[in-house]
Amino acid sequence: AALALLCGSAAAVVVWKWLGKRQIQKKMEEARRTRDEGVKKMEGAGNPSFWGVPSVQTDAILSLTLLELTGRLQEGSLSPKTVLCTYLEKASAFPQLTQQTNCLRHFIPECEEQLQEIRWQREKGLLYGIPVSIKDHISHKGHLSTCGLVQCLDTPVQEDSVLVKVLKRQGAIPFAMTNVPQSLFNYDCSNPIFGQTLNPLNHQKSPGGSSGGEGALIAGGGSILGIGSDIGGSIRLPSSFCGLCGLKPTAERLSVWHTRVLNMDVCSCPTPVPCALGPMARDVDSLALCMKALLCQEMFQLDPTVPPIPFDEEVYSSSAPLRVGYYDTDGYFPLPPCMRRAVWETRGALQAAGHQLVPFSPPRIHYVMTELFLKTFFADGGRTWLDAFTGGIVDPRLKPQVNCCKIPRLVKKLLALILRPLQFFLLLKFKNVATISTCRSVKEMWNHHHQIEVYRTEFIARWRELQLDVVLCPVLGPAFTAGYPGKLLTAISSTMLYNVLNFPAGVVPVSTVTEADEEELRLYRGCCDDPWDRTLKQVRKRKVAEQRLLLDAREELCLRFMKEVETLSREK
Repeated sequence: AALALLCGSAAAVVVWKWLGKRQIQKKMEEARRTRDEGVKKMEGAGNPSFWGVPSVQTDAILSLTLLELTGRLQEGSLSPKTVLCTYLEKASAFPQLTQQTNCLRHFIPECEEQLQEIRWQREKGLLYGIPVSIKDHISHKGHLSTCGLVQCLDTPVQEDSVLVKVLKRQGAIPFAMTNVPQSLFNYDCSNPIFGQTLNPLNHQKSPGGSSGGEGALIAGGGSILGIGSDIGGSIRLPSSFCGLCGLKPTAERLSVWHTRVLNMDVCSCPTPVPCALGPMARDVDSLALCMKALLCQEMFQLDPTVPPIPFDEEVYSSSAPLRVGYYDTDGYFPLPPCMRRAVWETRGALQAAGHQLVPFSPPRIHYVMTELFLKTFFADGGRTWLDAFTGGIVDPRLKPQVNCCKIPRLVKKLLALILRPLQFFLLLKFKNVATISTCRSVKEMWNHHHQIEVYRTEFIARWRELQLDVVLCPVLGPAFTAGYPGKLLTAISSTMLYNVLNFPAGVVPVSTVTEADEEELRLYRGCCDDPWDRTLKQVRKRKVAEQRLLLDAREELCLRFMKEVETLSREK
């Protein structure tokens, strides 16, 4: 009888687990079906007859820059209907963009309502009639903010995020939500619900993450302006991988109200390394126009925590010479030779243009990466992050990190004790969250916050000692082969530094990979010629993407410097 009871219990557990998995699969299938139906609606909406407008020269409209397009819309030589129709067609009806890159997460059918709404606005906003794409977790009323997680598939958002409200007030038309990596904690772009997003420039490559869907859609020509988010490089890395311009503002400069991370509102989970929302586009002027549009009274009224500081056009338009700090490596993760070459070529061009270049070395990057950045997100041993996967499926790209977080604390302590003699080597090269220390008490957490402030003070003191205006440095790139970013988590040291500092930072493409770069990469040994250096070499064997630079200062000055670099690189 006891054996029968035991067998019955075991069978019940198996059935219960099977039913749970089946329920998860149904939820995921329903989400995919809804997405696919949305894309079909999008295809229909991309047909000029749907809007009752005559056939247009699609290529002519798609070739316009954002500044040119806004000019044509403001003067009335193009209608918002025609422009929206053009971008809907490009985003949905071109198989090489939607089917092969899988960048769209959902079509926003309310774009038709917004199109009617802007007709009755008293004044044409700065983004009047501009179709805009937004990242999955930026809330839009009536739609899901999934973060690629099954537990987020049940409840549509009840209210637009502040940023979406301001975009609409400025006449923009949000028309699509784009794909993200599961939990946003990856600079690849894959989740088990909507699948892997690929780079439109080379379908073997990743578009970067976590704003990878945005990067792919804009680089593929399906959007002229997108809004991403950045907490470790999530705007800058997709911009780098996809050949775009991207800006991570200071976290407080644009509102993050009603933006969700791990099924929580960003504002409900404050962190010393905050999330920032920012624009992505094909040129720097587009970023500047977007920031100018967003930094308006509507933003300041809807979110009183945003400093009421309008965009400073005088700083952006200035031509005064700059004092520029520069470095080609942070000493933590050695970037491939082509990225360092880009820094030196740009340094020469800036110097020839009359700017003053000063060598600069960011302090203690190993300490910042392990003790400040990663410890912020795994202060509780990763428990909050692991909870996000409850009742769902973990994406294969994240399984190594998830499994490391699941190691019991006692086992981690024993491993730390055994590996203590190798502490320096681990600090230098070990790429695994299992080695990250945690905060075991509230006092330790407060001390951790204090150490971040101490580092910021140290960095600013060095900056001021050299009297710098901006800093020029490399960013991770060109694009990695899809699947490899998860194997090189801490390769993001070049971007995460400016999240810890909460400085504005931007990316602008400056060059392309040359045959000489390929040859130098063949001989590349990195720092220690260890498995991580060899992995980086494998990631980059094919010639795909452009190189980009990371530029840091306050937003207007950062954009002004990016514009200078963009102009010089185009002249070259």
